[in-house]
Amino acid sequence: MTTVTSPVSGRAITLAAVPDPVFAGAMVGPGMAIDPVREASEAVSPVDGVIVSLHAHAFVVVDDEGHGVLTHLGIDTVQLNGEGFELLVAKGDSVTRGQAIVRWNPAEIEAAGKSPVCPVVALEATPDALGDLVEEGEVLAGTQLFLWK
Repeated sequence: MTTVTSPVSGRAITLAAVPDPVFAGAMVGPGMAIDPVREASEAVSPVDGVIVSLHAHAFVVVDDEGHGVLTHLGIDTVQLNGEGFELLVAKGDSVTRGQAIVRWNPAEIEAAGKSPVCPVVALEATPDALGDLVEEGEVLAGTQLFLWK
């Protein structure tokens, strides 16, 4: 079982509330999303594992059980071409839960016309594989979002 924690502080929301049809429809996988606090911060790893995919706006960490967790920093932020994001690790690095991965400022993302909402997705999981989803409301980085059975 994998415990997935919030990569950022803010307000937990359902994936259905994400302003993007791919994430809202759970086409990438089930999970939760965070509407982040609008201040400069670091997005942290939601699990212990290895960085298998790393972009300025998104990263995937795969844990020892083979569970890949996608953290996507904002919606349509790929269009910013890395502007406003600072990578703190490299692809292939082993990371621990809570370790800083990307430095960013959600307020700047919003000012650039993009939603800063952060989907946290269990890749290749079925909806019934997730349990104990956090209730909507305020969370701190490191707060449990869901269990992946």
